Order: sequence, then structure tokens, then C-alpha cells
Amino acid sequence: MPPDAGPGGPGQAPGWAATYLEVAGSCVDLVGSLPDDLSGPGLGDWDLRALVGHTSRSLVTVSEYLRRPAAAVEVETAADYVAGLASAAAGDGVTRRGVEAGERLGDDPAGAVRRLLDAVTEDLAGADPGQLVTTYGGGMRLADYLPTRSFELVVHGLDIAAAVPVAWTPPAAALAEALGLATEVAVRRGEGAILLRLVTGREPGGLSIV
Repeated sequence: MPPDAGPGGPGQAPGWAATYLEVAGSCVDLVGSLPDDLSGPGLGDWDLRALVGHTSRSLVTVSEYLRRPAAAVEVETAADYVAGLASAAAGDGVTRRGVEAGERLGDDPAGAVRRLLDAVTEDLAGADPGQLVTTYGGGMRLADYLPTRSFELVVHGLDIAAAVPVAWTPPAAALAEALGLATEVAVRRGEGAILLRLVTGREPGGLSIV
């Protein structure tokens, strides 16, 4: 359930959205540090511009969905959303929308994503964590949807940093939230044991935390 907290003051980020907005700001700073030429490799079929464009959609969709109220909750949790869209994430539509989003960033991608961050911060300042929004996966509480966007920003922020390459560390709160969400989804998919073996050095290519 969403926290029992209202919006922040005029133009200020509400506390319940702090993790999302912190990682969003960090990703915007990351984009600001990129070279002017974004035509190099990004991720898969995306060049770096398309990867940045796709990542920026985690700002765009929050603002868009706040303007699309839902009648009922159809997706209960962030894990339900991520698990339910796993197959759709590999579709041609996602690739195309990333390319289009990259093109819309224009000649000043850093400035464009900064403006998107300003817009979503203002939108969230007047929002309520329990309000229902119509997402790609169906009706959700806003506070349950935001962690899915934080997850995307963490994952694709790391993708951007690796593509350049440049050093970037996600904010601790967003990184911990993303790891928790990934773990929950892995367990649901029956892959929790594999994930645990990977992080304890029991599988080739894994790492050991013990």
C-alpha cells in the first residue's frame, strides 16, 4: 500500500517520491556529462541517443499517466508490473519508441532531459501517492508505479554509463529498491535460486558477497 503522505509544498517534491526523483536527478546529471556525439553504440539496436531517449521516458510517462486517471487498480504492485511486462519489453515497439524519444531530445539532449525532470517534479508536487493512474500495464496507484520507473532509471543509467564509458553510481536508495524489485521478480519467475547462486559466487560469471 502507498504511504500515508500528502504532497509537498508548492513546487517541492513530496517525500514519498524522493527515491524516484533522486535517481531521476542523478540520471539527468549523467546525461549532462555525456559527449556531444551520441551516435555511438548504446544498447542492442539502440545507439546512445536512443538509449538516452528510452531512459528519458521514465520521466515522460509519469507526467503523462498523471493526466490519465484510472477507474480501478488492475496492477497491484511494482513487481506485478515488471513481471507482467517482461515479454513486451523485447518487442519492436519498445525499440521504435526509444529511437523516437531520442530524436525528440533535439540538439540539446542534456537540456531536454533537465526540462523533463523539472516538469515531472512539478507534476508530482501536486499529486497524491494513492491516486490511480492508467499505465501501460493497467490501472495502478501512483506510489506503486514510481518504483518501476526508478528501476528503469537505475538499470538504464548503468547501461548509459557502460556504453560511454563513464563512472556512475546510482543513489543508494534507488539501487536498493531496484535490487529488491529484481529479486522479487526473479523469485516469482522461479529464478530466485539462480540469482542467489550468482551473487554468492556459485555460478560462472557470478560474484561473491559472502
